[in-house]
Amino acid sequence: RDLHRVDRRQRQMCIRDSMSTENNSELLYDNSIQILTDLIAFKTISGEDNSSLINYCDDILKKLGATSFRTYDDEKKRVNLFATLKAKNSNNKKPIILSGHTDVVPVSKGWSSDPFTATIKGDKLYGRGSCDMKGFIACALAYAPIYSKSNLNRDIHFSFTFDEETACQGAPILIEELKKRDIKDGICIIGEPTNMKIIDAHKGCYEYTTYFKGLAGHSSAPHKGVSAVEYASRYINKLIELREKLKSRAPKDSIFDPPHSTLSIGGVFGGIAHNVIADKCHVNWETRPVVKEDGVFLNQEIDKYANEMLLPEMKKVFPNASIEKDIIGEIVGFDREDKSDACELISSLTGDNSRQVVSFGTEAGLFQEIGISTVVCGPGSIDQAHKIDEFIILDELKKCLNLLEGIKNNSVVS
Repeated sequence: RDLHRVDRRQRQMCIRDSMSTENNSELLYDNSIQILTDLIAFKTISGEDNSSLINYCDDILKKLGATSFRTYDDEKKRVNLFATLKAKNSNNKKPIILSGHTDVVPVSKGWSSDPFTATIKGDKLYGRGSCDMKGFIACALAYAPIYSKSNLNRDIHFSFTFDEETACQGAPILIEELKKRDIKDGICIIGEPTNMKIIDAHKGCYEYTTYFKGLAGHSSAPHKGVSAVEYASRYINKLIELREKLKSRAPKDSIFDPPHSTLSIGGVFGGIAHNVIADKCHVNWETRPVVKEDGVFLNQEIDKYANEMLLPEMKKVFPNASIEKDIIGEIVGFDREDKSDACELISSLTGDNSRQVVSFGTEAGLFQEIGISTVVCGPGSIDQAHKIDEFIILDELKKCLNLLEGIKNNSVVS
């Protein structure tokens, strides 16, 4: 088994050398691996502090002359970074935004190696986030020294966000700041794993948790209590009923598989014992709308059922009973456009004119909403994301670096 681990001293030397050496494909490739190794070592699980990784990225870019700003969550522990390498010769070409999220999903047991230590076996690099999506961030940072030394005729932005995996909680904060700074034009490349194929549309992703508060009691007298679990079960049944209605609302020209909006129950949590009436329960659920109208329809119907049917019954026994739905996140869909500057740029650089759609969500729709032409295209396969022994095929990093070189060649004054 070909097993290789890269020590920190070697990584630092490689990053240093890349800043003073002319474009060399092997050096860039090696540097992308060194940086990816560092990025994987940051345990940036969704919901946790990602500031160390952001500091790392910001330091690399600032040493190259980039300016940057940060936006934060309410606790100031989760951070978005937006950095810019300014054009040396502007001719009003649209800026490029290289966008990636810094968070990763939690790690399950069963990994064959340390998930937070990059490990190369054969043609694959293993580690949490290697595919989704620190591989793209590593390539962008590895290529940044080349951009900094080039006679750019457009700005190159680097956008790194927090908590994309939990309903895109970080990106909307960044988007608001971009609007304040009047950064509402450009071409955005979201480097989610697509095997470097062009993705120009995906469904929305709305995540919710609904909390039920009832009245505890002895199970021998169920009429004296209000079972939060039972009312949650009825709520779930209504969601499943609405799921069937969503199928009938599928657009005739839907480009998705499945063609209709979907709904899934992620978990039910409540109760403490067989013989105790449960006074608390909550339900995690999500929907992925094909069109925004389906999300509106679903929320209106389930809220009406909860407030007009379930809650009055609960309050008859216990006036303080409650049903509260929390919005974890509502990721807008990414809509296909007949003319897309972003897709056309990628096609011109790769020679691939095909366009595909996916069902998983990204931050693309948020950039699209403020008028920035956006495409999803990055190294690795989504089939490897969120799994034990997540990996990225090394050749994917090379393909990504080739794309970044194409962007450079398209963005310099000859």
